[in-house]
Amino acid sequence: MKRSIGMKSSYALTAQSIDSEITKISAGNFALGFESQSGLFVVQNYGRCDTDLNSEIKNWIGKYKRFKFFYASSPKSAFLKECKNYHAFDKNKIDNKTHPKKPENTDYNCPYCH
Repeated sequence: MKRSIGMKSSYALTAQSIDSEITKISAGNFALGFESQSGLFVVQNYGRCDTDLNSEIKNWIGKYKRFKFFYASSPKSAFLKECKNYHAFDKNKIDNKTHPKKPENTDYNCPYCH
């Protein structure tokens, strides 16, 4: 999948790299994947965290090679970005198969569902 999801450079998916790059405790979005031979970041999975992006991405160490991230201004904005990604990616080419769940104790709805 060659689609950009609006995130900066990709980084090695290691604890050291995560700690070096994700320095704020924040909600946010992430993409997981690998770098192609041509240097293109290939997304295999994406997600969000409503509280501590650094800790969440560490859960994926060993499952993917590289990550990208984006700080979110709120859990709601992280949810909306994850919904946008869900509806944009071809489900046959990515590991995400189910629609993102809304943050706990909220009534947020996906603006892309009909």
